[in-house]
Amino acid sequence: IGWRSALIEYGSGSSEKTRILLNALHAKRALSAYVPVDISADFLETVATDLRATYPGLPILPVAADYSHAVPLPPLPDDTERRVMFFPGSTIGNLTLPEAQGFLREIATMLGPEGRLILGADLEKDKAVLELAYDDPEGVTAAFNKNLLVRMNRELGADANLDAWAHRAMYNEDRGRVEMHLVSRAEQTLTVCGRPFHFEGGETIHTENSYKYTPTAMRQLAAKAGFRFHKRWTDPKAWFSVESYHVVSD
Repeated sequence: IGWRSALIEYGSGSSEKTRILLNALHAKRALSAYVPVDISADFLETVATDLRATYPGLPILPVAADYSHAVPLPPLPDDTERRVMFFPGSTIGNLTLPEAQGFLREIATMLGPEGRLILGADLEKDKAVLELAYDDPEGVTAAFNKNLLVRMNRELGADANLDAWAHRAMYNEDRGRVEMHLVSRAEQTLTVCGRPFHFEGGETIHTENSYKYTPTAMRQLAAKAGFRFHKRWTDPKAWFSVESYHVVSD
């Protein structure tokens, strides 16, 4: 990360995981600022207030924004030497490969010369492990998937019967991704925004993809977006990785 760096985090949420990093860096006075970016403005400001009390002297500069589009950064302290993006979760896997490359290229442009990236990625692993993770016995992921129907009913005037749909998760090995579907249990018509959609029994709504990477594929993706690989960390089973990259200077 280096000294006098501005740490930027997309999708910061409660910043709980980030505190591990902030604790170490703030103790060394290594940071010039922390810039949490999240879509919920009220929640973000509450978190920022708590962070300011926890890390006195560290400028906390929250930005309420949708980071799927270019995010304008606030003015950074004059002594900032570089910008560092902290993106350690597996969110990159929710994007198609062209989308992921474009997203990382936007980050490289925003970080500029001397910029650095800390990027998390879920790695390829046994199909049974992946499918169990996305179709857990507790039904957590199933409820998450069916919540799309709940929101359709609430926000789009749909008439979905949740019991008429089943959750399905499967690993598509050819495409290197877990696919989530909502499966129609029987022939039915779903009305959304006043428009009818007919489904046969067994027909699905493809709701989400989660791409899994090999270390080589991750590095190739980052390289095409303007980053140079620096270092990699992984768990003992090599199921998940966190990698650091430097922006390639022209």
